Amino acid sequence: MINKKMETAINKQINAELYSSYLYLAMSAYFEDANLPGFANWMRVQAQEEVSHAMKFFAHVTERGGRVKLTAIDAPATEWKSPLAAFKDAFDHEVKVTGMINDLVDLAIKEKDHAANVMLQWFVTEQVEEEMSANDIVQKLKLAGDNPNALLMLDREMTGRSFSMPAAEGE
Repeated sequence: MINKKMETAINKQINAELYSSYLYLAMSAYFEDANLPGFANWMRVQAQEEVSHAMKFFAHVTERGGRVKLTAIDAPATEWKSPLAAFKDAFDHEVKVTGMINDLVDLAIKEKDHAANVMLQWFVTEQVEEEMSANDIVQKLKLAGDNPNALLMLDREMTGRSFSMPAAEGE
């Protein structure tokens, strides 16, 4: 059985994951408008990943006899000065989410909620990948600078990203 403190904290994280999805969809729309379909694709895939993260938290709460309580999702930004600015925001957002996941781990340890702690370790590992992935593109965009050919080359590279549902525990 999940305790109320953990249930409340995970419900807050579900909202944060759904906000992340909204943010990445807004970024996808920005890139579509800028005629950069590869970057738009990257962001749509990221939005799908965030929904899958929310659902992983959702399942954890319900499987442990808790109640998921959905709340309003804040509207994300819709404009950025450049592709680099958008990806810097994406990276900064992932760093913020990492902090939120770490806070959940700390709470699970404090509350001696071993099941939550085990589940959260997947997210700890995932956040390393999330930060690395966004930062990799930030660094490539910095190298590209104001070179439109380099930007288009990176955009083309981003078309190859696709979504695959994360494996269940133990797979």
